[in-house]
Amino acid sequence: MNEIKESLRNIEQTYKVFQQQQFTFIAALEHSRENAHDKIKPISSIGQVQTYTDHYCNNTTDKRILLMFLSICADLSRLCQRLEALHSGNATTNALLDRCKTLVSHSNDLSAVRAKYPHDVVNHLSCDEARNHYGGVVSLIPVVLDCMKEWVAHSEKLPRHMMQSVSSRRAAVYQQPELPNLNVGPRRGVPPFVAEAAAQTSLSLTEKAARRRERRGEAKLATMGGLGRAIRKFLDGPWKPPGKSAL
Repeated sequence: MNEIKESLRNIEQTYKVFQQQQFTFIAALEHSRENAHDKIKPISSIGQVQTYTDHYCNNTTDKRILLMFLSICADLSRLCQRLEALHSGNATTNALLDRCKTLVSHSNDLSAVRAKYPHDVVNHLSCDEARNHYGGVVSLIPVVLDCMKEWVAHSEKLPRHMMQSVSSRRAAVYQQPELPNLNVGPRRGVPPFVAEAAAQTSLSLTEKAARRRERRGEAKLATMGGLGRAIRKFLDGPWKPPGKSAL
């Protein structure tokens, strides 16, 4: 969890530098929209900013600030993956993480996203810009950061056993020794001494079953009196070929 907090602080520090250049960011978007002849629709997704950066940004300063925005979004996306692998969480943390993952998706519509107090990024825009063009894209990063900090706060209240890494639990399951199957022969990957022990165990079980059947047969003959003794004598005698008398 300490590493997660450190990563979150690093992203926040980068965002503070970016926030100080919000007017440069808006100007870069405006120039790109003009080059793309796309002045009507608002900036509605990270993917749209990526397209402007790759195909419609001709100014070095504009490209630098757009790439900075995309870099912060990529860092947030990677942090989402780390949060998901940290623990399975509960309904609250899972809902927060799902919201973060949705927000940083390249195709997610940001038009309705608005950062609220204490954030003032929207207040730095004119009414028309905030309502129709840039309110969502400037609100994205602060909203995701707030969501992640809330996730951390809720996660720290979880019981200790829930904080075990999801990947660690999977590894523990995969590393459990495989029990030998006594009903089949040696298998690939099973040590010879394990296969031999399994075969001996299977054989001893067969012998025990045979002895139990023999004891049950003897007990039944004993209850038959003289007839039983005659049958036992016949069974215990030497084998004679059919049709020949004993010598």
